[in-house]
Amino acid sequence: MSFHDLTVPAFLQILGGLSGLLQKAEAHCKAKNIQPEALLSARLYPDMYPLTRQVQTACDFAMKTCARLTGNEVPTTPDTETSFEELQQRIAKATDYIKSFKPAQFEGGDTREVTFPVGPNNTRTLKGQQYLVNFAFPNFYFHAATAHGILRHNGVEIGKRDFLGVK
Repeated sequence: MSFHDLTVPAFLQILGGLSGLLQKAEAHCKAKNIQPEALLSARLYPDMYPLTRQVQTACDFAMKTCARLTGNEVPTTPDTETSFEELQQRIAKATDYIKSFKPAQFEGGDTREVTFPVGPNNTRTLKGQQYLVNFAFPNFYFHAATAHGILRHNGVEIGKRDFLGVK
């Protein structure tokens, strides 16, 4: 299995799941006459990111990981989304970006040295495979799962299959 095949499909599957979660959350707001901002700003705990930032961060991890593993410039995306529609656009942009990578671009990515920020004033360097398995995937899944948890905690009728993006 190629490094591309270990990376790109995993990101695309969960981003697709996030898109579906947001569709159900928006429908939930309409059906229950809830202002969307109530869910968009919801958190599991006061010191955790709100739903919008969880989705933004998941998208960022997917895009930046692909860039780092292929030796491309790491994209920056301002965190300006304030609606379900804007978050869907962010997911679509991340999905298109990830789909643009070809398998050949990932060749050598597993052994490539990847330097990345850890906190506001620190960086760390790992080989690509270690970076993906020990840092990028755990962070990506954490933020995607937390978005799911926020929505489920707030009454949106979703489950594991929704998170996984499977019907």
